[in-house]
Amino acid sequence: MSDTVYEFPLKEKVRNYLRIEQLIAQLKSGASAPSAQLQMYFFDQLFTLLDLFERIDIRTDIVKDLDAHEKNLVYWSQHPNIDSSALENTLRSIVNLRDKLKSCKKFGTELKEDKFLSAIRQRFAIPGGACSFDLPNLHYWLGQPGESRQDTMKSWMLTLVNVEEAIAICLSFLRERGQFRALNATNGFYQGVAEDKNELIRVRCTVDEGYYPNLSGNKYRYALRFMWFTPEPGKSSSVDDDISFSLAAC
Repeated sequence: MSDTVYEFPLKEKVRNYLRIEQLIAQLKSGASAPSAQLQMYFFDQLFTLLDLFERIDIRTDIVKDLDAHEKNLVYWSQHPNIDSSALENTLRSIVNLRDKLKSCKKFGTELKEDKFLSAIRQRFAIPGGACSFDLPNLHYWLGQPGESRQDTMKSWMLTLVNVEEAIAICLSFLRERGQFRALNATNGFYQGVAEDKNELIRVRCTVDEGYYPNLSGNKYRYALRFMWFTPEPGKSSSVDDDISFSLAAC
């Protein structure tokens, strides 16, 4: 039986963290694509990420979270049974990263100032706008040797190292706050009350039975409904059976 984990943020900050995490992962997939045409996906994801950076002040949220993690680690360092060397390494990494973020430009600034990227960016907002007659400069770049393209994409990705590391740390701490516990959704429905510090609900269930979870809610309460991926004709898309699953409130 195969399980997968679905993550549902309860706060906008966490939504943005997860979006950035996924976009950076997709950027890496696009950059490692074996052909020039598949590498077009890299630019699509890169410009989506830049659009997100322009709409939100994510650095402020990250710095606040890193400050909170630093305080918690300092507190835990007083505990006699803590692995002090591992904690000190983590604490040092957080402090160094936070200081870098405070002194750096807004996320994505270097990429926005890149002449080649700025020249092609607007066309990617147009459906089919990246054809060779629209962007001959892009297709010249795609015609360069693969090693040269890889080096260029790596240099662009290097400008995102700090934000990638910061998002990874913040989400790691967040995910580790909650432990999975076995639950039952009566008639495919489960309702829960979020505690003050809950920011993310993680649901683990099988992918072998044809259903998936859908969650709605806020920082106070949430409702989980299991849905059929392929409903039978004339029947509801909601699952009416009892469903066993696991949930972690983080």
